[in-house]
Amino acid sequence: MQTNPVGRSTLWLCSAIPLLSLALLPSCGIAQTDAVTLVPAAIEAGSPVLIHVDAAADVRLEGDWLGRKIQFFPARGGRGWYSLVGVDVEAPVGPSALQIRERRGGEVRDLGRAVDIHAAHYRTGSLTVSPKFVEPPPAEAERIKEESELKAKVFAASAAEPLWAASFRAPVTAQATDSFGTRRMFNGRLASVHKGMDFRAATGTPVRAGNSGTVVLARPLYFEGNCVIVDHGLGLFTLSMHLSRIDVHEGQRVATGERLGLSGATGRVTGPHLHWAVRWQGAYLDPAKLLRMDLSAVR
Repeated sequence: MQTNPVGRSTLWLCSAIPLLSLALLPSCGIAQTDAVTLVPAAIEAGSPVLIHVDAAADVRLEGDWLGRKIQFFPARGGRGWYSLVGVDVEAPVGPSALQIRERRGGEVRDLGRAVDIHAAHYRTGSLTVSPKFVEPPPAEAERIKEESELKAKVFAASAAEPLWAASFRAPVTAQATDSFGTRRMFNGRLASVHKGMDFRAATGTPVRAGNSGTVVLARPLYFEGNCVIVDHGLGLFTLSMHLSRIDVHEGQRVATGERLGLSGATGRVTGPHLHWAVRWQGAYLDPAKLLRMDLSAVR
């Protein structure tokens, strides 16, 4: 099931009437329990999820879901609180517990609810790559270890507020594939689940920031090739891989649409393309579903 876009009027209508009877909820296209609404209503493994809490501006909200901390930010115009989160592509299907607590002074209100996670049906693909990317030579072991530690350090720190604004945009003007979630067979051996979206971008195609944020990594890596990672705040990152050229530097603030570099075929690839990934708190989310979300009314 695909994520349905949420228009401005629909979002505000549904969030503004928390006492609406459950019988009328299908017309809103979202699931609702008391003061908490989720978009989309049906959540699959790999789905980005927008949480809205109808609560006063002077409360403090805490939350966690699937072992990940949820951080909220105030909605535009004081209409409650939001958090842009998600479910990892490899998350187990079935019921899960979304925990949200509202604190005001010494009082605590429990806003938690059960959320069903549905299976997303992804393909299995087979690729032939250089053997060194399936079984790296011993000489590269130290480099790969150091890069793994570097990426862990980068992902461990994120801005304490959202740096993005409005909806996310595709990073290139090129055809996208449905490669997210594909079980990847490299040279006949199951290697991994594909955790990004591939764009058929010829070498030299400008690659742009999908939203505003801070560049936290901009350098060549063994598997990813020339790679740029942008922190969008509150644990949300986008990754652009296999670039032929990097045009930004670490620590640089970038605006939506600003050029990060040029697409290419560096790292573990079979040809020129852009691999674009979305990560929240260690969970990899379907970029196509994020691109279809209308966030223009959120911030």
